[in-house]
Amino acid sequence: MPLFVTKQPKPHDPLLPGLAHYTPESILKKAEALHTKGIQAILLFPANAPRDMFGKEALNHNGIIPETIRLLKKELPSLALFCDVALDPYTTHGHDGVIDESGYVLNDATVDVLVKMSLVLAESGVDVIAPSDMMDGRVCAIRQTLDARGFQDVGILSYAAKYASSLYGPFRTAIGTRLAFGDKKSYQMDPANRIEALKEALLDEEEGADALLVKPAGFYLDIISDLQKTIKLPIVAYQVSGEYAMIMAAAKYGYLSKQDAIIESLLSIKRAGASCIISYAAEEII
Repeated sequence: MPLFVTKQPKPHDPLLPGLAHYTPESILKKAEALHTKGIQAILLFPANAPRDMFGKEALNHNGIIPETIRLLKKELPSLALFCDVALDPYTTHGHDGVIDESGYVLNDATVDVLVKMSLVLAESGVDVIAPSDMMDGRVCAIRQTLDARGFQDVGILSYAAKYASSLYGPFRTAIGTRLAFGDKKSYQMDPANRIEALKEALLDEEEGADALLVKPAGFYLDIISDLQKTIKLPIVAYQVSGEYAMIMAAAKYGYLSKQDAIIESLLSIKRAGASCIISYAAEEII
């Protein structure tokens, strides 16, 4: 289940409890409650983190996410911790990487920063690195660096098929970011493109990923199915904030049963072949 960590929590939308904010102190209580109910892993995101043009806060060993990792690993070692690796929560422009003067996202320069970010998280005690940026070659670069530094046991869950979707809005509001210009279509995938997902997944498998992720999930069940039939690695599906919000909003107005709709949506993702599902609605069904 995704959890958002911040130094200064703001009131969240009561319609979307899965997108609530927690401080490093309050997240421990939340994580304990989730773990007691049977949730075995959480995915950490920073909310309202310090930002600049280059995302320097992502490399801060004393930043909000490394601090939270150390706390949770000390107090709740049996809970698996996954951490997102991308620069958009830390950049003023809202893109996932380093940009040039024209606003173009630079692949190789971004990979260099993502490798350093991954090392900071590994040194803090994270179990799984989850690069969500969609830069080429980052899985290989992260794997080589982690192995060279003695972190062979830190896994990599690669966002292999992350589409340029319309369903990320509530998430961007939750982490407090927005695009200052342009869009992410130059590095995220075209929703019409089915073949490219398999190509990207095969590359990430070859580069050393331990599992591959499809995002969003519900609108891309065919992609989950394609990868599950072809790739030997576990396929993880991310039921994103917009999918969650649609169900919650429809339930609020009485158009459907929230519980039934959540379960049916998750069953469809599982039926398509997902080995694991990341969902903001996880707490609603446990």
